[in-house]
Amino acid sequence: MTSTSEHREDEHDPFGEFDRSQGAGAVRDPYPRFAELRRRSPVHQGTLSSVTGFVLDIPSMGLYGIKPEHPPYVAFSHAAVERVYREAATFSSKTPESMGMELVMGHTILNMDDPEHRAYRGLVQQAFSRNALARWQYELVRPVIDRHIDAFVRRGSADLVGELAFSFPLEIIAALLGLPEADLDTFHRLAVELLLIVTDIERGLAASQKLGEYLGVIVAERRRQASDDIISVLAHAELDGQRLSDDEIVAFLRLLLPAGAETTYRSSSNLLFGLLSDRAQWEAIVADRNLIPQAIEEGLRWEPPLTMTSRTCAQDTVLEGVPIPAGSEVAPCIGAANHDDTRWEDPDRFDIMRPQRPHLAFAFGPHMCLGLHLARLETASLLHALLDRIPDMRLDPEAEDVHITGLVFRAPARLPVVFST
Repeated sequence: MTSTSEHREDEHDPFGEFDRSQGAGAVRDPYPRFAELRRRSPVHQGTLSSVTGFVLDIPSMGLYGIKPEHPPYVAFSHAAVERVYREAATFSSKTPESMGMELVMGHTILNMDDPEHRAYRGLVQQAFSRNALARWQYELVRPVIDRHIDAFVRRGSADLVGELAFSFPLEIIAALLGLPEADLDTFHRLAVELLLIVTDIERGLAASQKLGEYLGVIVAERRRQASDDIISVLAHAELDGQRLSDDEIVAFLRLLLPAGAETTYRSSSNLLFGLLSDRAQWEAIVADRNLIPQAIEEGLRWEPPLTMTSRTCAQDTVLEGVPIPAGSEVAPCIGAANHDDTRWEDPDRFDIMRPQRPHLAFAFGPHMCLGLHLARLETASLLHALLDRIPDMRLDPEAEDVHITGLVFRAPARLPVVFST
């Protein structure tokens, strides 16, 4: 990960490297192309890159030694994407990508199908319910955000990505896990480096091993003596007499850091960009904070942090009129589904006043994101903190070319603002 746009180009920054490997920065606005393809057909044969014509600088599925027997497909319409997520028995989570990531993450909820998925989710979701997280809003989340704002509030200017949105979600998750503050930098680096399996398998595996050893010690400690943190909840969670093994907990924790922190950094950055790019919408939430929940949902719809995921068709089926043979990989394109003009009027426009309809930024169905309550809580706390402390902030008029980029992972590299002190 990075702290500034300059740091983002540092070759020693693993998250900047991961971003570049995923094509971040290469595509500013994929939505007109998504719309064109969706109008032609709700489902297309090919990869997201080959179908859109946008080049991704990443290896093919053959990276993990898994050669697909059938061509892949991409779902672009809201109806098609929702069905892929809803029908988990037909569209399996066991994909070449998820099997590859299992090398570094371990066996996680991302590549489980029922009944294994149902049992595992029942255990881990106890730590991420709305009620379980509510107490942390004022004890942890707001203080972390305020500490970051303290660092720049008297300056009159800031980069809201590098100095705030990038850092606070990781610190919150580390604190929720009960990790020592002194270990944060090391934990951060290893959590991101393990994702580099897509470009550097040895580096990804090495980071995974070190992170697993580190987390394993903490899990063992929490088994012996529970503390007031999520690792303790996971270590002692029980459902129908079943408990999580140490390996299952460590695998979940490996997944949680890059997945939970990184997506919140992107979604909160995208939301702030949308609000500040249209001054009237920022002023609307300044005047009426009751608009914050719908602003958050509109931000997630308009610019989801992740535009696609992947599934494998477990049996021959027909998706929106397109035959798909068993064994084919199907990529539900969340970004295209969230901009489906049969569901939203003028979908490419960010508008917090539009009638609210459910979006797919957190996926749908059995695999709907476990961290959605935490993500919403963090983003709401971020907005309240900014409204309390620098309500007159605006995009720096001298900043050049501030924009959101990426084909799969989307966020602005920087978000320079100015405000009164």
